[in-house]
Amino acid sequence: MWYHVPMGEQYYVYITTNKHNAVLYTGMTGDLQRRAYEHRTGRGGGFTSRYNAGKLVYYEVTGDAKAAVAREKQIKAGSRQNKIDLVEGMNPEWLDLYDEL
Repeated sequence: MWYHVPMGEQYYVYITTNKHNAVLYTGMTGDLQRRAYEHRTGRGGGFTSRYNAGKLVYYEVTGDAKAAVAREKQIKAGSRQNKIDLVEGMNPEWLDLYDEL
């Protein structure tokens, strides 16, 4: 999903994967470019470092931090198939979206 958020705070909910699209990691941040870079370079945290999940394949943006946290929890609680459906709805070729940031 793509959202236009007016000037001010922006919060992102995102999904990363590895080069084989075998693992999916869902996170939330206020600075997607920085956070995606951290995941890409292995500094994104335990899970993403361990599984090389540095390929950004999905994100949403909102101006509400509470809404972003709630959405992250909702996505994490969903099935793997739900996450795949989100990615394929926005990014059917599973391209790395980092360069678009």
